[in-house]
Amino acid sequence: MSASGINWTALAVFVFFFILVTVMGFWASRWMTGGAPKGRAANLDEWGLGGRNFGTWITWFLVGGDFYTAYTVIAVPALVYAVGAYGFFALPYTILVYPIVFLIMPKLWHAAHKAGHVTAADVVFGRYQSRPLEFAIALTGVVATMPYIALQLIGMEVVIKALGLTGEVPLFAAFVILALYTYAAGLRAPALIAFVKDLMIYIVVIVAVIVVPAKLGGYGVVFDSARDVFAKKGGATGLTLQPTQFLPFATLALGSAMAAFMYPHTLTGVFAAKDANTIRKNAVFLPAYTVLLGLIALLGFMAYAAGIKVQTNNDVVPALFNGLFPSWFAGFAFAAIAIGALVPAAVMSIGASNLFTRNFWKPYVNPNISHEGEAKVAKIVSLVVKLGALVFILFLPTQFALDLQLLGGVWILQTFPALVFGLFVSWFGARALLCGWAVGIAYGSWLAFADGIKPVHTFTFGGDKISLYTGLIALAVNIVVTVIANVALGKGTRPALRNA
Repeated sequence: MSASGINWTALAVFVFFFILVTVMGFWASRWMTGGAPKGRAANLDEWGLGGRNFGTWITWFLVGGDFYTAYTVIAVPALVYAVGAYGFFALPYTILVYPIVFLIMPKLWHAAHKAGHVTAADVVFGRYQSRPLEFAIALTGVVATMPYIALQLIGMEVVIKALGLTGEVPLFAAFVILALYTYAAGLRAPALIAFVKDLMIYIVVIVAVIVVPAKLGGYGVVFDSARDVFAKKGGATGLTLQPTQFLPFATLALGSAMAAFMYPHTLTGVFAAKDANTIRKNAVFLPAYTVLLGLIALLGFMAYAAGIKVQTNNDVVPALFNGLFPSWFAGFAFAAIAIGALVPAAVMSIGASNLFTRNFWKPYVNPNISHEGEAKVAKIVSLVVKLGALVFILFLPTQFALDLQLLGGVWILQTFPALVFGLFVSWFGARALLCGWAVGIAYGSWLAFADGIKPVHTFTFGGDKISLYTGLIALAVNIVVTVIANVALGKGTRPALRNA
């Protein structure tokens, strides 16, 4: 570290890999086009879904890179550092999600592929022919995605600060580059970069879980150090869950798993697959990332054994690498995390711009828009979305982004009935689903705000207290209201199952 506070060696390595993925991002506009005619290459299928031609390996890297984000690498160890075993809820969550993917997503892919749908809201409108319900699903997707993009920026901001850089210019420059190559190459850019990002993350984590314990005296020392710290803190934290944490832990994992593939960015990866079997194979192989996530989470415990002291929990991972590794490897690790922000941020902005174009602009502004016109609108909106996320974190407190992302999880879960039920049964009508969605959104938001934007809500029955994930509570209310409304309102508009 120089007198100026900048770690020049780490910065040089960081810049090298950033330039590498930037070149790949721009080159991706030529990748896997298959000599597509100019008109076809300019449409939304090509720009927003990569031509719907991604095979098993590309989908594995894209969905993995999109699902396991830079903020995951920062936030999961930070949560384990702060609260202990409770922070490991991400592990069962990322195990539970894949049976859901295996069962539901191939059917959803068939519905989208046969009718040429690009977004979840397209699928909903195709089944129910209800503009209000389509609008509700699209609005929820866009609103839930924006703070998620901001969190990727926060993850990048943390590692840029760890390099010794200050000010907003480095972050702004990074996302100008991201915006430009996403505009040029669409979904192909993050799909190609995901190969590099995932390889780098695997190297960083595997080296860390071998080298760090070896330097500290072994895993016994790591766990003993963490146990001692949590014992001094007191309260229901530590290396194992307390009985009162079992139910909130389980419901948080289940609700998060149900919500994960309702987000526009994860669905974008699904719709870009070339066939339903590609999705099924990925549901089998993607749990390999969960092993990686478990190893990443252990970094939170290692920080205690290393004597790491930080101002904010998000600084734990960068501080650990700065303290225990040579500068060149710290730079490599920070580059991996930063590139891990670029992939999901790109896919998220594409998912949000697809929603805006297909489900706001086309039905309400320009119903006769051409396929090429859709792509042009989506490209411009993707720039606006990234700029909005950048403004979000530059001018609003980080906690605001965290709060909105928690709310986003509650909100996106309320789209589950409208998107999934019609794939299996034709009983539910659009009006009933819209009523359930509205009540679920309102009730979930009210509970979250009443609890100070916390992920779980506690009910008191006599002398007993039961804590559950707020999103799952709101979803249960959503489903009950949908069933009652369906009986009360009659048939309305119901889906045909011909696309399932």
